Amino acid sequence: MRYWLFPLLLLCGLARAELPETDWLQLMPEEDRRALENMPEISHDTPEQSSDFYNPGGLKQQAKDLPAVMYSAKTVAAFDGKQIRLGGYPVPLETDTEGRSTLFFLVPYPGACIHVPPPPPNQLVLVRYPEGVELEDIYAPLWVSGTLKVEPVSNELADAAYALDAGQVRMVAEEDL
Repeated sequence: MRYWLFPLLLLCGLARAELPETDWLQLMPEEDRRALENMPEISHDTPEQSSDFYNPGGLKQQAKDLPAVMYSAKTVAAFDGKQIRLGGYPVPLETDTEGRSTLFFLVPYPGACIHVPPPPPNQLVLVRYPEGVELEDIYAPLWVSGTLKVEPVSNELADAAYALDAGQVRMVAEEDL
């Protein structure tokens, strides 16, 4: 092999490598993480319609008696403008003409908009992906890679503390587990 070709092949290989996974808890300031760890457990096993947390309006926190950390929009400034890869579950907002989701919230656990208390704003990420991704099942996890921004987002469905301009969105594959 010619020596000048090896660095080029190495660079091409690195360009295809995925970013390391960012953990959702890293998006919370330290004081929020401690508060979350010390929070009493919230039951998630009630029937959807009879749950105190049933929220047909989406991801906005409706319960008023939860600990303050469940309403927190405090962010970690070091993530502003950082390239990350985050795993989570989609909550679709907009689709293109072919039905691919181009704008969605990414949440850390499935069913976040149904019968469990929604995550706090600093655990919600608005994902912008103009290329679009086909979402056959919102309970199927995704990997989303791109540039994270500290950007407060508020609409009728949710309040989020971060937004991500995605360069890649893919389903979590069996070999990822």
